[in-house]
Amino acid sequence: MCGMAGLVDFDRNRLAADGVIRVMTASLAHRGPDDEGVWQSRQAALGHRRLAVIDLEGGRQPMVHREGTEDVACLVYTGETYNFASLRDELRSHGHVFSTRSDTEVVLRGYLQWGAGVATRLVGMYAFAIWDERLQELLLVRDRLGIKPLYYAELPSGIVFGSEPKAIFASGLCEPAVDADGLCELLSLVRTPGAAVYRGLKEVKPAEIVRLTRRGLTTQRYWTLDAHEHPHDLPATIVAVREMLRDIAGSQLVADVPVAALLSGGLDSALITALAQERRRHDGVVPGPAR
Repeated sequence: MCGMAGLVDFDRNRLAADGVIRVMTASLAHRGPDDEGVWQSRQAALGHRRLAVIDLEGGRQPMVHREGTEDVACLVYTGETYNFASLRDELRSHGHVFSTRSDTEVVLRGYLQWGAGVATRLVGMYAFAIWDERLQELLLVRDRLGIKPLYYAELPSGIVFGSEPKAIFASGLCEPAVDADGLCELLSLVRTPGAAVYRGLKEVKPAEIVRLTRRGLTTQRYWTLDAHEHPHDLPATIVAVREMLRDIAGSQLVADVPVAALLSGGLDSALITALAQERRRHDGVVPGPAR
């Protein structure tokens, strides 16, 4: 699951206030029991709580890219990028050298290669923040369907963000108050994209990039769902759906820890579990007995 938090303040030296990011990060301990870390520069502070799944030793965060003794970019990331192996091969062809086996480093080096365009290349469920020390720029990015949460609140000269509202409130820079709009959002049967229950808070929308510079905050959508006429007959559709499900189930089994399935008793979860077991057997991994 993992959790991340951070703040940027262009008018204040964050190095003089390191206790704030540590308190924010500690509030997310339940999301990441395996490790924690913080990183700071003069204008930015990032924190991370980790639930280790891939590359238990090498995937520590915040992850920083350095050139010589200079920190160039820092990443905090939650979730998983399922196509990270193919992206890593592509980045190697561009001359990138990797020091870990983690998908986190793939996202970081993808940013160094493609900038914010890395988001269009990721397949998975994720939310991440990248602070570019040279550009003095923050990017907040959320996956295409908004599976992983990411909230933020604008400050007079910056931003504060976190995987949960409680991390933002732990900064002491925002008040946990609910106004009439928040109450309507709380009681509504349909959520408003980008809206949060608490006053002053926003949620990064699915498939959205929030960019903060000294000039201010902007947002952009990097992906949208397109509708097309279905060209296949029933037999071809069955084959196509089966292969897509097999590919999806297999891609989500990459882990350096034991993998388990939690079944609801419905057809969909049973089918996905069966395909995952089939893939594990194909890879020579014998699933353990059911408990």
